[in-house]
Amino acid sequence: MNFRLLPEWAKQDAVMLTWPHKETDWADNLARVEPVYLQLATHIVAQQQLIIVAHDINLKAHIQNRLQNANINLEKVHFVITPTNDTWARDHGPLSCGDINNPTSLKIHDFTFNGWGNKFASELDNKINSQLVTSLCTRAQYQQHSVVLEGGGIEINEHGVLLTTRECLLNPNRNPHLSQKDIENYLTEHLGASGFLWVDHGFLAGDDTDSHIDTLVRFAPNNTLVYVQCDEPEDEHYQALTAMENQLKHFTTLQNEPYQLIALPWPKAVFDSENNRLPATYANYLIINNVVLVPTYDDDNDELAVQQIQKAYPEHKIIAVNCLAIIEQFGSLHCITMQLPNGFLAGAQ
Repeated sequence: MNFRLLPEWAKQDAVMLTWPHKETDWADNLARVEPVYLQLATHIVAQQQLIIVAHDINLKAHIQNRLQNANINLEKVHFVITPTNDTWARDHGPLSCGDINNPTSLKIHDFTFNGWGNKFASELDNKINSQLVTSLCTRAQYQQHSVVLEGGGIEINEHGVLLTTRECLLNPNRNPHLSQKDIENYLTEHLGASGFLWVDHGFLAGDDTDSHIDTLVRFAPNNTLVYVQCDEPEDEHYQALTAMENQLKHFTTLQNEPYQLIALPWPKAVFDSENNRLPATYANYLIINNVVLVPTYDDDNDELAVQQIQKAYPEHKIIAVNCLAIIEQFGSLHCITMQLPNGFLAGAQ
């Protein structure tokens, strides 16, 4: 069988959320952040199943109560109880590959998560996937990896082209023993990559991930790239993001044709209570069945961002989710979610 990492718009069984709790950095912000999680849960359950990772049995009971009060159908919610350090499901969650001849036949990859280069504790989060697979599906097609890789650090399209940034995947705080060629060979073998696009420029102030691609550039169907565009020359991001845009214009498909480019607007600067700039980006959206959930920030450009993303995914409904409470922890909507494709809950075999 020839397995390949599935693009985010492939049909899904569920989305995984790792719920915030008082022993995480969210402790002082739970009252503001939980309503965002409930809103996400509402939109997800309207389309598919929801998996919630809960730190302990008491948190599960609390979440169930909040879901019931929000009139969310608990029959579509599955709980996995296991201790957690934090909530960034995109980066500690599993990466699912489908057989190109039978996409519902899955192989689940559990890469090592080291807290974005040992910046933060990750020991508990690194055990979530094993518990997830044990609880909800067979381990027959489950593989653990010592190689460090976060889901937010890579994108893939329906042709198997893998998109990433050098700043993240080649950072010595991840896999210092691996060269670019080593990484390409490894991801070709295990994720079925058929080609690579390496982004050399672009960053977001306040970002702890070393320039995850899901904050900067995203794939859409039909050889389309959706990217953040900074149009303010006085902004600290202008030079790097303009260089990134110019590089994207020179990327070519496997057929040696240019990609269609769709630019996302630049939100106004967002700061926390200590005047740290936060990495607000419209690129951090989540694709689920029939819907794209787009982070917004009470910004004049929110509506334009929704319109641009609608161009990229014309067959999806676009729903805005205010993520100002989430961005205070230096991440956004895509960062706290992980999609699980069709076949995952059926056993992944």
